[in-house]
Amino acid sequence: MSMLTVGHRGLMGVEPENTLRSFRRADREGVDVIELDLHLSSDGALVVMHDAEVDRTTDGTGPVSGFTLTELRELDAGRGERVPVFEEVVAAVKAPLQAEIKDAAAARVLAEAIEKHDLHERVTVISFHDEALRETRTLLPDMPLVLVAGRSSPTAPGRARELGAVMVSLELCHIETETVKAAHESGIEVISWTVNTPEDLQRARELELDGVVTDRPEILVAVRETPRDAAGDRGRS
Repeated sequence: MSMLTVGHRGLMGVEPENTLRSFRRADREGVDVIELDLHLSSDGALVVMHDAEVDRTTDGTGPVSGFTLTELRELDAGRGERVPVFEEVVAAVKAPLQAEIKDAAAARVLAEAIEKHDLHERVTVISFHDEALRETRTLLPDMPLVLVAGRSSPTAPGRARELGAVMVSLELCHIETETVKAAHESGIEVISWTVNTPEDLQRARELELDGVVTDRPEILVAVRETPRDAAGDRGRS
């Protein structure tokens, strides 16, 4: 069985992150799932961007929430790409999506979009924010949820159980064997971010993770070439 592969903000190691160009590249490269990040514009659009400010990834300055969607469209998000909205990504790619709520206020708007476009089978809602996932669970009782964690990774399995999450997405440098075991004993899958080198991938395999989040197409190739069970067999030989 192969690990799940998640394209991080598309494939941000080779394309401008969180752009349609990046998402289409991830789709062509054959990722299992595409991850993206969501904030709200000042007029309530589900804007695809990681940071709360536009400064790092565009030629603009200021908070995402300070721009209307029309104003955001005028920014260059890299290589001439424009800042997309959630619905555009849905239309542009075929792969399932992990939609990360960066701002808890976006939970209700995302739930409305999922209902409107009947995306229950295609989208998984993910977040660092427990309250955002609780809000999503209230609005969409059957929606798969993923808890994301960094330094708080050791507490993630217990929090995920409370939230009814099916998976935790944890920062690789903070994952310990005991955390993975606790999650698996509760029927919760574990994936890690961000896996961009052969050494990272080897560590993910040693931890017996269920999947990896990556910026790099070569990691996708490596996962496909060496299924998880084969890697485990070599480790026991």
